[in-house]
Amino acid sequence: MNGSRLVATGHYQPAKILTNDELAAMVDTNDEWITKRVGIRTRHVAEPDETVTDLARHAAAKALAASGLDAAEIDLLLVATCTQTERAPNIASRVAARLGVPGAALVDVGVSCSGFTHALAVADHAIRAGAATNALVVGADKMTAVTDWTDRTTCVLTGDGAGAAVISAAPEAEIGPVVWGSAPELGSAVRIEGTPTRFSQDGQTVYRWATTQLPDIARKACERGGVRPEDLAAVVFHQANLRIIEPVAAKLGAVNAIVARDVVESGNTSAASVPLALSKLLERGEVRRGAPMLLFGFGGNLSYAGMIVRCP
Repeated sequence: MNGSRLVATGHYQPAKILTNDELAAMVDTNDEWITKRVGIRTRHVAEPDETVTDLARHAAAKALAASGLDAAEIDLLLVATCTQTERAPNIASRVAARLGVPGAALVDVGVSCSGFTHALAVADHAIRAGAATNALVVGADKMTAVTDWTDRTTCVLTGDGAGAAVISAAPEAEIGPVVWGSAPELGSAVRIEGTPTRFSQDGQTVYRWATTQLPDIARKACERGGVRPEDLAAVVFHQANLRIIEPVAAKLGAVNAIVARDVVESGNTSAASVPLALSKLLERGEVRRGAPMLLFGFGGNLSYAGMIVRCP
């Protein structure tokens, strides 16, 4: 086996939906202001007793069922998250226990918004090296648990959810190679810290970095994957906000691609955003089998990871 391939995806969002009009009753904002600045109209909010493990388990179970694999065939399980309150057992271990996955390597990946694409690259590398055959990769975050509901610049952004993917060994590489890295000197522009733990950011720093630096990095990911931007069938960026997603896609030159805009209905779900948007895209059947897609996570640290993935 010379690489890995995407076999199946799954996603989960809590039932409760918070609209912009409902937010306007909580903080000094309105639907027009939110839509114009970030493009978000709704977001899903987990119940107080619904944990990151719960979100991850639901999405992982759907991906596993869609893959046709038995839980015992999973030998690597990775969960990307930045909002877990549980430290040990880690979230991957808790998800494995609930799904009945026996004996797999269990790893949590803490790279916030680009956590899923980092975890996908790690799984791909493990499979290429022969250390795993079937991997279950999950991105899950409960961002509303760390939201400052008095800060109108950040509380309008966040939502909760999870997405997952099963990848397996394949004769030909259908994932990667990854292009990843960071700008740690700007890392403090996105923060989840303090007591109580709260999410905050320097939005202008993130916007300038994303819109000026990421198009060239995304183009490099296409180059390494052997695909021209104009030949992409789909582009799934981290769903930060439309004011970042749309200009970066335009500068990349992905003129024929479907650009995921799940942020409009889901908000910024951090590590969950790429697999959540991807799973919905594939569920709707909008990408043909074998077509190249660019998955590109970016955000906190400031870190990024992007790669070409062929549609299952």
